[in-house]
Amino acid sequence: MILEGMYFENAIMHSETRVYPQYPTITSGLKEGTDAVYRYGLRESSYPTLVIVDELQDGKGHYIPAGHYELALSDDRQFLLLLEAKELRAIIPVFKLEVSMDEQPQVHDAKSLKAKRKKDKEIWKTNRKRERKGMPPVNEEEQIYQEASIEYNKDGKYFLIRYERGDVKAWAAVKALEFRQEYK
Repeated sequence: MILEGMYFENAIMHSETRVYPQYPTITSGLKEGTDAVYRYGLRESSYPTLVIVDELQDGKGHYIPAGHYELALSDDRQFLLLLEAKELRAIIPVFKLEVSMDEQPQVHDAKSLKAKRKKDKEIWKTNRKRERKGMPPVNEEEQIYQEASIEYNKDGKYFLIRYERGDVKAWAAVKALEFRQEYK
């Protein structure tokens, strides 16, 4: 960076003004993403995130505060579980469940199983090389489409919660105590 003229002379005269380079430099020797926080941190959640804007109340004095929650489907697929910081906050019964069987034959096809074994072998070889160099292993996980949403139904005065993860879709409802102005 070249500084010329009056600006440079004025910058030198002030003791609290410091001339910085145009682009940040890495002074610690570590590049972004190589810190222990990134390398050894827990992986992201595998559940979709549900954002609740206003607290949800029922007539019995129970409520779900506003916030960000992970939405999970129970093992028996009968309930949606509302998790906050990996702690269970609410259990909501599912009234409709839909499982898409479009991808089921492809998973057990001989050709796709062979491709999966080949990919797993490549990952194993890569991880073995990385282990020799002292690097953390590569975890190749498939990206799964996931979505969670909540909407207010004026006619029935309930909140409809929609859960979608991979080929499974589930719907649940929470009866609203009172009609809120924001959802008109």
